[in-house]
Amino acid sequence: MKRKTPVYMAAMLMLVLALVITGCAGNNGGNTPSNTSSPGTNSGNEGGNGEQPLEKVTFTYFNGAGAAKDINTNETTLGKIFEDQTGVNFKIENLVGDLNTKIGTMNASRKYPDVLIPDAAIDDVVGAGGFIDLTDLIEEHGPNIKKAYGSDLERMKTEDGKIYYLPMSAQVGEFIPDPNIGQGAFWIQRRVLKEAGYPEVKTIDQYFDLIRDYVKKHPEEGLTGFISLTHDWRFFATTNPPMHLAGYPNDGGVIVDMDTFEAKVYANSDYTKQYLKMLNELNAEGLFDKSSFIDNYDQYLAKLTSGKVLGMFDYGWQIANAQNVLMDAAKADPAQDDFVYFPLPVTFDGRKDQYLDPPSFVKNRGIGITISAQDPVRIIQYFDNMLKEENQILRSWGIEGETYEIDENGRYYRTPEQIAKIDEAFRESFGFKYFDWNWPLYSASSTFSNGNAVSPGVQPEVFQLSLTEADKTILNAYGAQTYAEMFAAPDDRPWFPAWGIPKEQGSPEQIYETKSEEVTRKYFPKLVLEEPSKFESNWEEFLSEFNKLDYAGYEAFMTAEVKKLIEETK
Repeated sequence: MKRKTPVYMAAMLMLVLALVITGCAGNNGGNTPSNTSSPGTNSGNEGGNGEQPLEKVTFTYFNGAGAAKDINTNETTLGKIFEDQTGVNFKIENLVGDLNTKIGTMNASRKYPDVLIPDAAIDDVVGAGGFIDLTDLIEEHGPNIKKAYGSDLERMKTEDGKIYYLPMSAQVGEFIPDPNIGQGAFWIQRRVLKEAGYPEVKTIDQYFDLIRDYVKKHPEEGLTGFISLTHDWRFFATTNPPMHLAGYPNDGGVIVDMDTFEAKVYANSDYTKQYLKMLNELNAEGLFDKSSFIDNYDQYLAKLTSGKVLGMFDYGWQIANAQNVLMDAAKADPAQDDFVYFPLPVTFDGRKDQYLDPPSFVKNRGIGITISAQDPVRIIQYFDNMLKEENQILRSWGIEGETYEIDENGRYYRTPEQIAKIDEAFRESFGFKYFDWNWPLYSASSTFSNGNAVSPGVQPEVFQLSLTEADKTILNAYGAQTYAEMFAAPDDRPWFPAWGIPKEQGSPEQIYETKSEEVTRKYFPKLVLEEPSKFESNWEEFLSEFNKLDYAGYEAFMTAEVKKLIEETK
């Protein structure tokens, strides 16, 4: 081989430097820092093909499931890093008011944000043609999307063979159960359990008796015994408890027999009657918050953080904002730990509970690009860039040396100082709060290719270090090291969750769901708030109206879909 001359070598070096300066960092908006501990070292603003810089752009993003302040993503540390990588910022607007009204207005006007999370109204948007088909965009610009969702991409297709939205999370790597309770539970203030000597609580009767006794002993404090959430699409927090109390997981409006796989509605069952009668009795005793049927979500959260509400049923993810505020206060002042809520897996009669979710794939919720979006390619490239493993580490763990460390075995962990500083205010400013959900991402139960948990809270090293002395005291009192140990392990359910089974807009199944909610919304306040002497007649009136609905047809549809999913997973 002929030796290169110094002049030739110099010319080649200048060419290489020129290419580096103009930013040939790779495809699909590349520019991802090779080490997430040094984010932002690249200038960014690359095009999807790496050929030329792209101007920065801001897209609009509406979150119908949001419970945070409106913000630009680039106002957070994480959002700025992602903007540096892609040139893209999102202006996030969260829901205020009624979800169906908001989405209905969008559908009627044909004016949408660039990116939309319609949550429970997602079928309405698909039916109205509000989303674009993502299939070709994913094929051309989504290698990381394809890698993360894998075979589930086929399951994401609607009957017309198109993909209109990306589910919020993809199961990647190994499944790791959450040591915390992000799902359903009957929650109670810790001070109630502490004063009672940390008793065993297995049944709903025992749970309510604890609340009764505590209020009786503290009449001067103006306490609310029990509260229920009914606002907008979150009404399920009031309709779901009978299912859990009967020993079933959250399959939505049906319970599925583990032997026959028959799906049955339970809104008109004795389970629901029994639970509503308990609430009716609580109300008659002055222990139920009557405003439960008129309060909005923000008012509900405010009451939970007031220290005056002793208990409620809800899902851990739904009360997280309130619980985080209470836990931050307890870290600053351990005496405030009394007001932190503790999860209990109670049932009607102490039978095996099924509050914890088994591995699942939810395909009727997600994030989509709308027909109003001017540059769908930039948006899908942003989603794809976020699904790079290094960015998922950044999104969930943060920056090495600032929000986490790596030990000699490659295990991720957080120091006590890092755990202490990651309070709600830090989560907002850094961006953990805004990138924790509501984007295409690895599920919290996933693992990275290096074996570390995607979610820091699931990593055993972090969970144990994050426990305060008060946490350890109450867990030790119940013979547990994690909150999940208080609950029964979930049974395998290949169809789970049944509420994730799509229903076509205008189909008998979709119409049934709409009408059944209308009937329950009409009668549940009467059943709970009117005097006990009217409960039986109100229940019969409710049954008369509910039984006019074609719930048998709905059950047949759900049973067929459950059995179909079982076959698909064999």
